[in-house]
Amino acid sequence: PFKKVVLLSSSHAGYFLEMQKQDVISGISSPEYVYSPVLRKLISEGKIQNVGSEQQYNIEKIIALKPDAVICNYVESFENTYEILRKNQIKVIFIDEYLEDQPLQKSKLIELFGVLIGEEELAKQKYKVIEEHYNQFKKLAKSSHSAPKVLANEMYGNQWFVPGGNSYLAQFIKDANGDYIFKDNKNNTSHPFSFEEVFVKAQNAEVWVNIGDRKSKSDLLAFNPNYAKMKVYQKGKLYSLGGSVYGKSNDVFESGVVRADLFLKDYIKIFHPNVFSTEDLKYLKEIK
Repeated sequence: PFKKVVLLSSSHAGYFLEMQKQDVISGISSPEYVYSPVLRKLISEGKIQNVGSEQQYNIEKIIALKPDAVICNYVESFENTYEILRKNQIKVIFIDEYLEDQPLQKSKLIELFGVLIGEEELAKQKYKVIEEHYNQFKKLAKSSHSAPKVLANEMYGNQWFVPGGNSYLAQFIKDANGDYIFKDNKNNTSHPFSFEEVFVKAQNAEVWVNIGDRKSKSDLLAFNPNYAKMKVYQKGKLYSLGGSVYGKSNDVFESGVVRADLFLKDYIKIFHPNVFSTEDLKYLKEIK
């Protein structure tokens, strides 16, 4: 098992934090994207080193840290970097968690991280709890008889990247007993649509989720005045992914990667406020 690792993707940090094994991390790239106060403290104390960013990794520093492994998403253009690390007896492990389109499958990767650091049993226990909660919450959501119509994401330039009906987000909406307006589009990735196409499809949408980093409805309009024409903008409820943000970091991409149960709970709170009525949202945030 690895006793010392360097992470080139801060989204992998969530798995170590969930097992409370952050001490195994000796270096991390782009620490400004780290959300966890525990990790930020270790970084400020120099116990976790900054090893650069995707623009330029500090290879010398990584080698000097003598980690057992570097864990990262596979990026073809970094093949040379990987080769240098391997030549220095550092294993390079690729874990592309973002390709998973089932929320629980993404959480289950904790078991792989557990194997890598010799904490298989602990990781299995952690996943079992997440899975049990997820299925329990899903069942509670199904007990609500109405499913609100849901729109997701927003314009990027002049295109609206819409998650397919078999995507990660679509699965969350379905399990939270929401009616995703693009559920019939069978893609598992996002595809670009024009504003007009989304406008027509979203006529009856009641809830709009996963809006980017917008603080208010007027912020949204400054970005694209066309939103004002949408019924969901005028009368619906709108939610950004701004529930747990610190500087440039967002816990959606840290604990949110692992805790599918807590993420699902947010969507259920939004779609069926009667189910978990009194609790605050963790990852999403209403914008008014």
